[in-house]
Amino acid sequence: MSERVAQERTEAGSLHRVHQGVYAVGHPQVTRRGRLMAAVLGCGPGAVLSHRSAVMLWGLRKDDGRADIDVTAPNRRGRIPTGISAHRDGSLTPEDRTTVHGIPCTTVARALLDFAGVAPLWELRKAVSEAEVLQILDHDAVRRLIKRSRGRRGVARLRLVMDEIHPKTKWTRSDMEVAFLEMCRRAGLPVPEVNVSLRAGGRKTVPDFLWRDAGLVVEADSREFHDTGSAFESDREREQRLQLAGWRVSRCTWRQIEREPRRLAETIRGLLAQPAAAPMGR
Repeated sequence: MSERVAQERTEAGSLHRVHQGVYAVGHPQVTRRGRLMAAVLGCGPGAVLSHRSAVMLWGLRKDDGRADIDVTAPNRRGRIPTGISAHRDGSLTPEDRTTVHGIPCTTVARALLDFAGVAPLWELRKAVSEAEVLQILDHDAVRRLIKRSRGRRGVARLRLVMDEIHPKTKWTRSDMEVAFLEMCRRAGLPVPEVNVSLRAGGRKTVPDFLWRDAGLVVEADSREFHDTGSAFESDREREQRLQLAGWRVSRCTWRQIEREPRRLAETIRGLLAQPAAAPMGR
């Protein structure tokens, strides 16, 4: 309808303006999904819900009540409507677009990639895990997207998380934890704490295996899981914080757990026998 007719109906109370050119019909109360749809429409042709908002719409994270709605609007020009966080991303392809509950939205793969660029790693892991639970995670689609998105923000993080859970990976983290604990049991070693939260250097960290009384942390490394720039930097920074807090940190490879469990067990036994400092970050 023309702007004049829209104005007349707005004055008469049958239309209620949400964004420029976008109106609620009949009453001003708009549902959450209605606001999402209005945000996409307010950003013009070709716009889709994206980033945090797309992950939320897919059911991969809870709605945190965040006021701004993320929309990728490649063709958008001029002023951004209030309450919308607009991303002008020209890399969006037809393969990245779909519709969820009638709302134009990025696919699960693209939503996760965008989310990886704005969310902490633990939130990304949680979203990817939820996508698996809902059986909407297409591993091949995510891998293709990662391959054609090199250099984009979030790619390294998403690759890291996918490497942790990809079905072609022989060992998952949970598999290796079981194997490591079984190695300890067979060797008669004290059972370590697994993935416990510590405060070290004023920040929370979660080491792989921990013997608290001995002040010893053992981290299990895998080239597949740790051979990325972000993982390498994160691992070293975490190790430094643990050492400054008084913990002794030793690293083993997952190949050692699988192929050399007796030798690794003897190494850990020797480390446990050494005098321990008094960790400050327990």
